Amino acid sequence: MKKILALVLALASSVACAQSWPQRPVKFVCPLGPGSGADITGRMLAERLSKRWGQPVVFENRPGGEGVIAINAVISANDDHTLLYGPSSSFVGHPYQLERIPYDPKELQPVARVSSTVVVVAVPVSLGVNSLKELVAMVRAQPGKMNWSSITGVTDIVIAGFLQGEGLNAVRVPYKNPVAGLTDLVEGRLHFYSSAYAIVRPQAQAGKVKVLAIQNRARVPGLDFPTVAEEGFPGLNFDGLVGLIAARSSNVPDGVRERIAADVKVELSDPAIVERMTQTGQIVAPGTPKELAAAIDEQAGHLAKFAAALGVKPK
Repeated sequence: MKKILALVLALASSVACAQSWPQRPVKFVCPLGPGSGADITGRMLAERLSKRWGQPVVFENRPGGEGVIAINAVISANDDHTLLYGPSSSFVGHPYQLERIPYDPKELQPVARVSSTVVVVAVPVSLGVNSLKELVAMVRAQPGKMNWSSITGVTDIVIAGFLQGEGLNAVRVPYKNPVAGLTDLVEGRLHFYSSAYAIVRPQAQAGKVKVLAIQNRARVPGLDFPTVAEEGFPGLNFDGLVGLIAARSSNVPDGVRERIAADVKVELSDPAIVERMTQTGQIVAPGTPKELAAAIDEQAGHLAKFAAALGVKPK
């Protein structure tokens, strides 16, 4: 009876917390810079949730450090009103990228799945290639002379694994803020770029950048681009995943996490915001804390296969 009573009291407390949250302004910290798909859609969602919650939702960009800067900002805030908003790829690759992870991975507690990012392979129009097959042939013909970059550490591993699997040699160019790579792509200093579609879309529409294929497993409605699998290179498959993450030590109650996920789902059911997100290269895919956790685990498993192909072990 004591255990049952304790469970009932805990449930009642969680429900009460969920109903009273938020009690002050909420902050979403994004590990990517302005102009990224996560940035654009995150700001739209923050505006909608601010009206729903009756509290300001501040959106803050903290790019750099392979996502570590933003993650540590959320953890060090020690605040149940401060959440990480962005792609899981900003931290899933850390075991393979960093010699030492400067935070406790167990701190990352899924709150709500928001969307899937449309990830593309793009080249400068000046490069003169019109398909992924042509790009691969060009890289093969010029070993070590062409370069590339990508939006996050996970896509770095995907591209590196693909290049190795195809016996190709190209040089990776790192950027503190991946969005900055677009300038070099347009100018032809960067030869190919694995990027969120939202980043390259303006220059693609301006005729300066050519999108060769999308890395997502399925075609995206409204975008007339083939998938990498259709082009004959399924090894480049990668589905982006964007969500809200809390710091476990900030003690966000389960009821609050469920409430946030439910509110996100309601806002993302509005056809107007669905249309705007689709235009920015995001596929609306809201989900619960458990669904986000499962999707992160799936992405981590997918990444482990690429890392194994590269001979890269968790550090």
